[in-house]
Amino acid sequence: MEERVRIADIAEELGLSSATVSNVIHGKTKKISDETVKRVQELLEKRQYIPSMAAVLLSQNNSRIIGVVANDHAKYEGRVLEDGFISASLNALLPELEKAGYFMMVKVTNDREEVVRFASMWNMDGLVLLGFCEADYIQLREKMHIPFVVYDGFFEGNDRICNLKIDDYDGGRQVGEYLYKMGHRRALLISDNDICMDRERMQGFRLGFRDGKADMWQVPMSREERRHLYGQKLEQIREYSAVFAVSDIYAVELVHFLQEHKISVPGDISVVGYDDSSLCENCYPRLTTVGQDPAARAKAAVDALRGLREGTCVECAQTLPVRLITRDSVREVRF
Repeated sequence: MEERVRIADIAEELGLSSATVSNVIHGKTKKISDETVKRVQELLEKRQYIPSMAAVLLSQNNSRIIGVVANDHAKYEGRVLEDGFISASLNALLPELEKAGYFMMVKVTNDREEVVRFASMWNMDGLVLLGFCEADYIQLREKMHIPFVVYDGFFEGNDRICNLKIDDYDGGRQVGEYLYKMGHRRALLISDNDICMDRERMQGFRLGFRDGKADMWQVPMSREERRHLYGQKLEQIREYSAVFAVSDIYAVELVHFLQEHKISVPGDISVVGYDDSSLCENCYPRLTTVGQDPAARAKAAVDALRGLREGTCVECAQTLPVRLITRDSVREVRF
């Protein structure tokens, strides 16, 4: 195998220092004569020198790298990048970052110290963080000076952090109003917690559901434990005419469980999810859900990162709208 050409080889052949050759490669030529630059470039081309992209980026003041870090929360059970919300976010961020001239690097971790090392190692221009909590953002802000954007954070934005939320309260309200309009008066709310965005979705639901009765079950984060719980409470589930799960994953999973137990969706129970992930169209029946616009949030994220880095005015706490998307998993109830 032919050995890779090194900077030292080019420098020795031209009678120059390795530092001079390295500076030409990295575009730092202000103090180098045009003749020397030309000689180095010609020999680099002749010897087919291939620079390390990492070295080139790290040598520059602006690496043009944006890190995207997803929290490896226990609820994902080691499959965080398969989550509909996470994958849709990444799919939308990549073209927006490339359009703005950035590279995207993705990391999955639940250790904020790893986030700091990740950003420092690659001399990143900024970060997009998904799924962390307020304490993490505060600690990261103290340890890093680069700007970052947070998806769905619950904290006040500041001059180095932009928080991009969606209107979870209104999303829940739209679901509640729709189910009430369709004649439902007793609904079950499913979530694995009662804080932050899930609480807002449930509070909004109760407002929209008016005088209907809405019970909330806090389900386990483990899929197998959830299925076990549903099996234990199967007869109680039959008492509801509708279920609102605060994520599409939980909604689709419940649809499958009900169908396995000969409970028709929506014939016996209507089901609504949240996020409008790809699961919704691939589920049978197709899932009614609350849709958000990943492309709009990605554009807002890139604009915010650019603004924070350049010191221009950025709205550091933004709430993006959502809309109810009706499909086949809800039926009208007549009394």
